[in-house]
Amino acid sequence: MTCVVVASHRSAERRRSSLVVSLPGLEVFPGDLLVSDSAMDYLPYSKERRYRVGFVHLSPAKIRTGACVQAKDKQKQASDLENFLSTVKIIDCGTYEFFCFKSKSWQEFINEQQTEQKAVNSRLEVKKEAAVWELFTSECTYFLDHLLVLKMIFMNTLKYLQSNEFLLDVDLWRLFANLEELNKISLRFLKTFFETVKNHVSKSDSPMDFSSILRMFFQGDLCQTHQIYCLNYTSAVFYLEKLRQREDFGIYLKWCEQNEQCKRLHLPELLVAPLHRLTRYPLLLNNIWKRSTDETEKGFIQSLKEKVEKSIRDLEGKVKWLDNFQKFRQLQEVIIWPQVWDRDKRFFVPECLKQSLRENSSENILSSANRFLLHEGRLALAESTRLLDVYLFLFDDFLLITKIKRNKKKYGGTDTSLIPVCPSLTPELQSFIREGGFCTVLDQPIPLDRLILKNIEPVHVTVFSLRNAFLIQHENRYQQCIAVFLLQAQTETAKKAWMSQIEMAISNYTTQHETKKSTAFCFPVESSEI
Repeated sequence: MTCVVVASHRSAERRRSSLVVSLPGLEVFPGDLLVSDSAMDYLPYSKERRYRVGFVHLSPAKIRTGACVQAKDKQKQASDLENFLSTVKIIDCGTYEFFCFKSKSWQEFINEQQTEQKAVNSRLEVKKEAAVWELFTSECTYFLDHLLVLKMIFMNTLKYLQSNEFLLDVDLWRLFANLEELNKISLRFLKTFFETVKNHVSKSDSPMDFSSILRMFFQGDLCQTHQIYCLNYTSAVFYLEKLRQREDFGIYLKWCEQNEQCKRLHLPELLVAPLHRLTRYPLLLNNIWKRSTDETEKGFIQSLKEKVEKSIRDLEGKVKWLDNFQKFRQLQEVIIWPQVWDRDKRFFVPECLKQSLRENSSENILSSANRFLLHEGRLALAESTRLLDVYLFLFDDFLLITKIKRNKKKYGGTDTSLIPVCPSLTPELQSFIREGGFCTVLDQPIPLDRLILKNIEPVHVTVFSLRNAFLIQHENRYQQCIAVFLLQAQTETAKKAWMSQIEMAISNYTTQHETKKSTAFCFPVESSEI
């Protein structure tokens, strides 16, 4: 690059009247630049001499030529990146021995490991072992489908690209934080647990003591490592949104997300997994605690649960999303998702296939960090011969209708009034949870863009003795009605509140998605789908 400078002397500073920068195919006049006296010492010209330089005319043709050169350079870089990615091979994440057991039940695991029939443990002991096994299988899913995919497909690929001069300015820590530590801790627990349980089941008839494994896992660095990740999560999301505007990062991101091991999950959905997992541990430990009969063991498990809950509380005030996460963690415990064959008797599924269908749990619907609960409350659903108590949850993207179930049974003499309840839930739901109640999903979630809301005038329902009624209609993508719910509120005020909240949620959802479509239409080059 050649720089030709014209100088004029001033007492405080020197002005370069014209600076001509010659680039291949382009000559630019950035204009007058101010240069301090100290900076003048480094110029190859004398301070006291003036050089006369002619101006070069900047023609439109040369502007177009320069723009074309820059565009071609970008296209070449993008093409080079795509060609390089086509040579990258990803190692299969399913090579671990415990991989094939992540979708197996505890009884199926025992049957496969035992070579001869052994004495059957008590019913309560089997339930406790199944609850511990659930901790293991859910950790398998967390590690294999989230942590390992993030590391092997996204982070390691980015490292490899950077070692070959691509995406050098992308900060790995800002995007993935201490992901490698999370991988190590989870893998160490899974290997230890699996080997210990496998050896015990094949050689011993006595019930297994899980305490040592749980102590190693929960009293180690698990909570602190997740805390570090969680504190970085918000900035990681903003950083990712900024990076997605770049063509080269978009090519890398699209290539990674198209890998079959991602199972159609996108990077934001994978990055949020450790947050969801941390808030899930107390629920899993609580299930083990409820099924334990030994008081010493119950006290030990309770101490582990309190340690994790304290770790979550320590994050309060440090991250804006924590309250929402606490609320959704509680909802995941309260809301029960029946399998499709239990919800609708028309569907027949042989026993041998049920376990594989259970792998895609509907509970993950409530795991998104970006979903918000807008309104909730009890209503009555009109059926052909009766009114059914239902509890509705209105989220910012769908409506969920559930049946209210009361469960007075206490596990191990538990006082359900002592169950910790998220304070941001409504008092009615808090009371319901403390009573040991839960909500069973009545039908599939109704997306707000498929929901039709209709007011029902009293004159139309007098024959059914209904008051304060309104109707919700669920349409499929072909505008066909697939479900109708006639709901009754306790008061006219409650009815108006529900209808207002639903109408506002639909309006906001529609506006938000129209904006996204409009943005995608205006800037098609930035879309990873193009």
